[in-house]
Amino acid sequence: MTAQPTTQDPATGDVHAGRVASGDWDAITAEVNEYGGALLPRLLTPEEAASIRALYDSQDGVFRTTVDMGRHRFGEGQYRYFNAPYPEPIERLKQALYPRLLPIARDWWGKLGREPIWPDTLDEWLDMCHAAGQTKSTAILLEYGEKDWNALHRDLYGDLVFPLQVVINLNDPGVDHTGGEFLLLEQRPRAQSRGTAFLLPQGHGYVFTTRDRPVRSARGWSAAPVRHGVSAIRSGERHTLALVFHDAA
Repeated sequence: MTAQPTTQDPATGDVHAGRVASGDWDAITAEVNEYGGALLPRLLTPEEAASIRALYDSQDGVFRTTVDMGRHRFGEGQYRYFNAPYPEPIERLKQALYPRLLPIARDWWGKLGREPIWPDTLDEWLDMCHAAGQTKSTAILLEYGEKDWNALHRDLYGDLVFPLQVVINLNDPGVDHTGGEFLLLEQRPRAQSRGTAFLLPQGHGYVFTTRDRPVRSARGWSAAPVRHGVSAIRSGERHTLALVFHDAA
């Protein structure tokens, strides 16, 4: 799961698809099923991460809107929604990740007795979102400074939701920042909530539950709601790329 990010996809020659494919997807699936989240291979080189970080202050139409988390009581810090079409390699990563996550999503909805509505390709799925009025792009670049944090939340945006999403840490933890652990909080059926904290290595992805996921109970499978956030930055600066696989209303 920690292969160097130089592998190319043999069918397309796309290095980003090759990095996604380099993961042990059986192990990733098992971990997501058990904990609601799993570490992915390194998807971005340090140079690519720095290039995406540098976009944050761009004023040339890269972003459609900026959100001050403190003003909205979402935490402290700021994030910006990218405009579509996305800069490289964001689009390539989304296209490569979707078919890997799709079997997990369909399995989850089957266990919960729901209709898995997602088609085979990301483009088809986004066409469905757009037809339902969810036309706004949802890839996010987040910027945290010292003492900033992100409140526990879910990125839903509309009625059509893909149940998994991915974040990538664009900084080097322990060097560029301390603190800033990625947090998951799962509300388990008829039990106390379970929390998970994870410090993401630079360039690696982390896939996790967007809304809820199936957990086994005495009555079969039940839906466990999951929220995610980021702990306080103790020092330095942290940037995150967030890849959501449905568009917003």
